[in-house]
Amino acid sequence: SMCVWMIDTFGTEEQRRRFCPSLCTMEKFASYCLTEPGSGSDAASLLTSAKRKGDTYVLNGSKAFISGGGDTDVYVVMCRTGGPGPKGISCLVLEKGTPGLSFGKKEKKVGWNSQPTRAVIFEDCVVPVGNRLGAEGQGFSIAMQGLNGGRINIASCSLGAAHASVLLAQEHLTVRKQFGEPLANNQYLQFRLAEMATRLVAARLMVRNAARALQEGREDAAVLCSMAKLFATDECFLICNQALQMHGGYGYLKDYAVQQFVRDIRVHQILEGTNEVMRMIVARNLLQG
Repeated sequence: SMCVWMIDTFGTEEQRRRFCPSLCTMEKFASYCLTEPGSGSDAASLLTSAKRKGDTYVLNGSKAFISGGGDTDVYVVMCRTGGPGPKGISCLVLEKGTPGLSFGKKEKKVGWNSQPTRAVIFEDCVVPVGNRLGAEGQGFSIAMQGLNGGRINIASCSLGAAHASVLLAQEHLTVRKQFGEPLANNQYLQFRLAEMATRLVAARLMVRNAARALQEGREDAAVLCSMAKLFATDECFLICNQALQMHGGYGYLKDYAVQQFVRDIRVHQILEGTNEVMRMIVARNLLQG
């Protein structure tokens, strides 16, 4: 959704006709290529370069931790076409099969094992100038605007895992017996379950509020998306972890789904901007306000 939104929003009519239909129907998938081995949170320092030669760019460099890398069909790449800093960054769209485009090994991750993560490598990739989204130097702005929606996506995934974990904990407390009675009769566990459900509802409302602001194009959308991502991913991880604790030793077994939710959503506090960066964005907004 992030990549097709970028193409639809910043692309030309020809680019939209070429890429969007197959991405919208999910006949094809796209990968967002921003992070590099040496530039994570400091995205404006990226080094992947695109040197213009006539009607083409020659792309060299590499991207790290790219979701879907090697398996997706379209790559939206942030690269340096100008000088240092954010104003020297542009955005190019590549298709799988482009000569010089290759991929690293499939990363072995703690969670998120349903999709591959690989390095994406560019070695003298020749990309038509017609594949550039927006103007030269607009890439960093495009990347950051795309991340607002990405943060809503990641927060929403955390909501789903937390909701499922609350239901699993509810069922386990009802079925599991200790000291001759169901765990559900233990007031401490009742209170913890109530706290989990309350935090889930609060996180859900924050995410919906941010999504509405983004959809309406409000000025406070970016900071609300950062707040929602920060709050939802932190709180939902705690909810899932507490649900695992309520399962006791069973929660640590792969036969029980709750452990997968804990593993899968831990990375949500890192993806689409770490939660430390979310705090920086919120604080900067408050202090400049």
